[in-house]
Amino acid sequence: MVKEKEQAVVYLDGRQIAVVKDGKAFASEIRKSRRAGLISGEINVAYHRKINEVHVNADRGRARKPYIIVEDGKSKFNDELKEKLKNKEIDFNYLVRRGIIEYLDAEEEENIRCALSESEITKETTHLEIDPAIYFGFTFSSSVFQEHNSAGRHPLSGNFIKQGQGLYTINFNKRYDARAYLLYYPQVPMVNSTAYRAMKLGRHASGQNLVVALSTFYGYNMLDALVLNRAAVDRGLGRSIFFRTYTDEERRYPGGQQDHFKVPPATAEGFLGEHAYSKLSEDGIIEPELEVKEGEVLIGKVSPPRFLEEQTSFGVGEEKTRDNSQTLRTGEEGIIDNVMLSESPGATKITKVRVRNVKVPEVGDKFASRNCQKGVVSLIVPPEDMPFTKEGVVPDVLLNPLSLPSRMTFGHMLETLAGKAGALGGKQYDGTVFSKSGKERVDEYGQALEKYGFERFGDEYLYDGRTGKRYDAMIFTGVVYFNRLLHMVSNKLQVRSRGPVQILTRQPTEGKPRKGGLRFGEMERDALVGHGASLLLKERMLDQSDKADIWICKECGDVGYYDYIKDVPVCPLDGGNNLEKVEISYAFKLLLDEIKSLHILPRVRMKSE
Repeated sequence: MVKEKEQAVVYLDGRQIAVVKDGKAFASEIRKSRRAGLISGEINVAYHRKINEVHVNADRGRARKPYIIVEDGKSKFNDELKEKLKNKEIDFNYLVRRGIIEYLDAEEEENIRCALSESEITKETTHLEIDPAIYFGFTFSSSVFQEHNSAGRHPLSGNFIKQGQGLYTINFNKRYDARAYLLYYPQVPMVNSTAYRAMKLGRHASGQNLVVALSTFYGYNMLDALVLNRAAVDRGLGRSIFFRTYTDEERRYPGGQQDHFKVPPATAEGFLGEHAYSKLSEDGIIEPELEVKEGEVLIGKVSPPRFLEEQTSFGVGEEKTRDNSQTLRTGEEGIIDNVMLSESPGATKITKVRVRNVKVPEVGDKFASRNCQKGVVSLIVPPEDMPFTKEGVVPDVLLNPLSLPSRMTFGHMLETLAGKAGALGGKQYDGTVFSKSGKERVDEYGQALEKYGFERFGDEYLYDGRTGKRYDAMIFTGVVYFNRLLHMVSNKLQVRSRGPVQILTRQPTEGKPRKGGLRFGEMERDALVGHGASLLLKERMLDQSDKADIWICKECGDVGYYDYIKDVPVCPLDGGNNLEKVEISYAFKLLLDEIKSLHILPRVRMKSE
């Protein structure tokens, strides 16, 4: 009989189902059966030697990846099968069914020894990558030259590609997405990858090919900053439309009461004034192609009161309504693009209003290349002041040369070369990860550039637009695919002098939609304390926040109140009238009240003036 500690425990989808004598042999047997087609190809198995457990996974939703099986140091995907696949005599599923390719999940991948290419196969190798580029995910594979960049840039690069504005769907004019961005002139990149072409991402392009020069510009493009050409912006560089949809519904309430879409009467509770409803139709809904600004009503709606109706002096219940209209968000403006009327499953009326707003690149907007060269626009320069080449080509973007070595994004430099060669030759280059060595690529692009009379490494002499003098150094110039990102200064602009405050703490509300203030936090406070700027500290944290005049009893130190009928301050503890008005933060008064709720009586001692 096998000892208990030598047996391997078998788990199916996390549940213990059995114990076996040899876990490794058991896992190997399952793999053989799967490759022979005796059990489902959806099953994965992993043997964990350190804890002597076998995990069998058959649950749905696992991410799985295909690998070529290697047996006895040879790939099962031979030349004969390659020819048949090229001639379309067989397909990919045929290879899976015949046990030549198998799908592995993340747990089973821990049990394999995988080679990136056939030349790396050894006796211990169990699997072979179909292609080195498949090593990465959907987003990352659509990028180019990423093997030449620092690893820390890779996750950022994936984020920027996802954020790129473009043609996200062809039926955008029929959709009512909560938020949507649509680029005016999306372009297919001059340099793309196998994955980009296979997934046909060119149909939904999300960027533009820009002429980029690596040059400083009077200090305006320090660090992350980008300098744009005003003429390029006027011609449509990075121009996009921002759509936002506002939705409302005629809800039903208990007791037979219901909301109604209409222009609220002046007697309604919370009436906003005649001017706010001036653009509504008779049915209370705004019409397309009207310009709207913040605070203006898009959908007029009246709702029943929140509480039961009060009785009038005659004992007759008066029907009251409150204004529950949908208004345009704070800090936004635009044009009504479309209005849709529909019905919910509960047979109540639904209205959707889509507002569009043209977003032209401005100082503060964010751009990034696929190789993670992000930057914020710091200056938009008239074309006559921009540097230009001897052919009169004016760059669209001036990028600081110091941004490349510090971030180690050498893939960006390769793309600049490849984009320039592609633009001159009218062809697209392949920049798939690991497909060629860097030297091969530089030689290929250099030969193409020399063919058209340019310097091998993409350098050109530029002339200063302001003085007309030629720069002493040659400037690295080329074509790079840039994405315009979602972060735009017009969506983030926030300002207030006075505004709404929270009911509990009486401090300013939080967030742009609620007309909130900008948080002056602990670390900002420390900076003012360190500078000794006491008056500024008082202004920020008291006068502009939650300053409150509180009555304090001189005898017992408790918080009192003012009796307006007798016109005297009163102490609730001893009933005396010897109180002093003190300026404190309302949050401190709230703290005193909360301490009282714990049956502790805090007392405030005041120094004599």
